[in-house]
Amino acid sequence: MNDKKVGVISKVAGPLVVAKGMTGVKLYDVVRVSEKRLIGEVIELRGDQASVQVYEETAGIGPGEPVYQTGEALSVELGPGLIESIYDGIQRPLAVVYEKAGDQIPLGIEVPKLNREKVWKFKKVAKVGDKVTGGDVLGTVVETKAVLHKIMVPPYLTGTVTWVYEGDAKIEDTIAKIKDEKGVEHEINMIQHWPVRVGRPYVEKLSPTQPMTTGQRVIDTLFPIAIGGVACIPGPFGSGKTVVQHQLAKWADVDIVIFIGCGERGNEMTDVLMEFPELQDAKTGESIMKRTVLIANTSNMPVAAREASVYTGITIAEYYRDMGYKVAVMADSTSRWAEALREMSSRLEEMPGEEGYPAYLATRIAGFYERAGYVTCLGKDGRKGAVSAIGAVSPAGGDTSEPVSQATLRIVKVYWGLSAQLARSRHFPAIDWLKSYSLYDDVLEEYYDKNVQKGWTKQVQKARALLQEEAKLNEIVRLVGVDSLEFQDRLTLEVTKSIREDYLHQIAFHEVDTYTSLQKQYGMLNTILHWYEKGQEALKNDVSFKLIEAMPIRERIGRMKYVKEADFPKEFKDCIAAIDSDYDKLAKGGQQ
Repeated sequence: MNDKKVGVISKVAGPLVVAKGMTGVKLYDVVRVSEKRLIGEVIELRGDQASVQVYEETAGIGPGEPVYQTGEALSVELGPGLIESIYDGIQRPLAVVYEKAGDQIPLGIEVPKLNREKVWKFKKVAKVGDKVTGGDVLGTVVETKAVLHKIMVPPYLTGTVTWVYEGDAKIEDTIAKIKDEKGVEHEINMIQHWPVRVGRPYVEKLSPTQPMTTGQRVIDTLFPIAIGGVACIPGPFGSGKTVVQHQLAKWADVDIVIFIGCGERGNEMTDVLMEFPELQDAKTGESIMKRTVLIANTSNMPVAAREASVYTGITIAEYYRDMGYKVAVMADSTSRWAEALREMSSRLEEMPGEEGYPAYLATRIAGFYERAGYVTCLGKDGRKGAVSAIGAVSPAGGDTSEPVSQATLRIVKVYWGLSAQLARSRHFPAIDWLKSYSLYDDVLEEYYDKNVQKGWTKQVQKARALLQEEAKLNEIVRLVGVDSLEFQDRLTLEVTKSIREDYLHQIAFHEVDTYTSLQKQYGMLNTILHWYEKGQEALKNDVSFKLIEAMPIRERIGRMKYVKEADFPKEFKDCIAAIDSDYDKLAKGGQQ
């Protein structure tokens, strides 16, 4: 409450407030607007006049009211207590707000971002006399059963540890003292403040080499994403973007999940809040919330805070990356973020770019995705950490030629394009295998062949080729009918139908089918392709196509997705044996 009054409001236009007399204020400084003390951020300066983006509802304020300077940039508090929290776009903990003020967020409410009263058991790692630099671990705190929180030396601080504590402490308590090279002693607690628009530093960005396995067959098999990679999920309304992101948050092979609901419907965030605590983490057996941070900035919240929410999320992700964790950031959706940029840009009377979006739209989107990556973290131990960023894009009418989709596609390396036609036919995930792509294929092929199965790459290439061939054959079928095709081509249509319906189609809400390990994925696809290869041989030996088409084993192949992981190796072996046996019988009595 010691903020200094610096100016007065001269204009209010929705979330944009123009104030004069703002001498000494810097770009991106946080200010408090009016006696209601609304949180705002300076986004433009002209002489002593500043344009302020206000992150709360501005109804009821007008010219002549004061503006207070804080002297700080829009920042997040980083420390123990982030995991399991639910924040709004500017890191106000919604559970604390609810306890204090009910189910409506009062204007100008100020609550601590991290719990100041909770006692943590701090276990020291550093010793008195140790030479430390930014990123070195001073000690650890068990944040949840799934996350060991490392208390690190703040970036850019180098010196010698003169005192270190061990035992119970609150986050504001001093846990270490470091004397820098100038002889100044710094008292370190468990909180780090970091401006959200500035990426946290690291030693080196590395090339991704491992896949981020998701348990979703169409993704892991056909369009994989690497740990530290970037992907987008564009698709029209109702095509399943949010469900795909929920599945990735639940099952992706990462240590921490940051889920950002950016301008989406409130009921979708409610689904996350209801589902995640009930879901069991396969690694720890605990709730998935034990490694998740939720940022909820729904469509009925102030539009200006949407822009802040993605930066808040990626900054928290970088903090856990610096501890050496693999972090996934799910942003749903970046289109709503871009719409907020467009609204603020028009109120600033900036020259509009394509479709009214600001000319710097592509730069802002690139700046967000570029903060992802696989890096060598600060600190002498050389630990590695990663942030993988996955953004949903909601183009109007599903038209991916619009500016947000195009700007995103220039940056990301994985494109999971959702199809309205597949969604209408109840094929989920509705990722279109003809339009989607992954540029990590070449990097990850070696990993799959070495760590999953030697024939993985060859098998996937064959499946892709068959799906491409199906598209060509369907053009012929539409013109002259299926009976005009040769039996070899009709067999291709049958195997691609099996790939689509028995393999790529996956039920997110089925107890077993919701997640498939890489070994099971290989076995399922191998079984389908084995049936096809044996069928080709049978056709060459004049076995009836109708008998091949009607083989009972096909129904069993279709049910493989529902076989539990523990039972699958036996089922895979039995299915391969049954296919060989059935084709042997056909060869003896099934002439065309």
